[in-house]
Amino acid sequence: MQLKKAARVILVGAPGVGKGTQSERLLRRFPQLQSISTGDLLRKNVKNRTPLGAPPVAVDTDASYADRAIPGIMAENTMKTGGLVADDLMLRLISSELRNRGWLFGQGRPNVMTLSSEATSTEMPSSRDRGPPMDDGGSLYAQPWSFDDHHHHHRRRRPQASDDPSASFILDGYPRTAAQATTLDAIVPINLAVSVKTPFSVILERIAGRWVHEPSGRVYNTSFNAPRVPGRDDVTGEPLVQRPDDSEDVYRARFARFQETSEPLLEHYAKKGVLLEVDGLSSDEISPKLYGEFEKRFVR
Repeated sequence: MQLKKAARVILVGAPGVGKGTQSERLLRRFPQLQSISTGDLLRKNVKNRTPLGAPPVAVDTDASYADRAIPGIMAENTMKTGGLVADDLMLRLISSELRNRGWLFGQGRPNVMTLSSEATSTEMPSSRDRGPPMDDGGSLYAQPWSFDDHHHHHRRRRPQASDDPSASFILDGYPRTAAQATTLDAIVPINLAVSVKTPFSVILERIAGRWVHEPSGRVYNTSFNAPRVPGRDDVTGEPLVQRPDDSEDVYRARFARFQETSEPLLEHYAKKGVLLEVDGLSSDEISPKLYGEFEKRFVR
């Protein structure tokens, strides 16, 4: 099914509600949609140890600013210690990926874009021109804005997201808070935030019945996707296990944390008029509702 304009989508839902299932089904139904996982982007940049948003031949080697450090290595250090990667780094990572795909533009010479030119200017802009502040208070000056050369003067210009249907994506893993959503709006405005809802009791029962084959990651559920032999993987016959965080007490704590951060996030998108709430007792009940609303916005 073909889209008529770019869909920039996030899915929000409690742990175990089935966001992954809905995302996979949307990707299959609408081939122009692609998935962008911030977790995958982080791991790729850590593995390649490359500056975010900078082709290797264009990296500015001037070390006079803190943001000359390789963000992939910065992220690696944070991830190894179990910390959260700073918002400014996540925003550079996302904007870099979108630029590389040709879905985000706004600078005059995209082929020579460097990390330092995305983060700094020879003429340091005033605070009025810097855009929203980052968590680090601007110490890295890592605003994901771009520059173009106009009459030999640097001019700060906000990025522009492509409206071409081929520039459609589901963003997975970001934003998780209203503050993150606000800063993301300045780079690439999300035009559909889907809140996937299933009653707490149903999710809790689903979590309690979940069993996993750890080597492959295959997931079973005694309620609706039971293994052919109880406690054994269908493919290898090896034993299944329950994850420690699939206990009721742990899930209740995770659910409480989710509610605390998601309510302001959903309110943010509701105010922008792009929030869609879809509820149901199962993924099969939710999917048709989601398809219908999605098609109203992007197909018809």
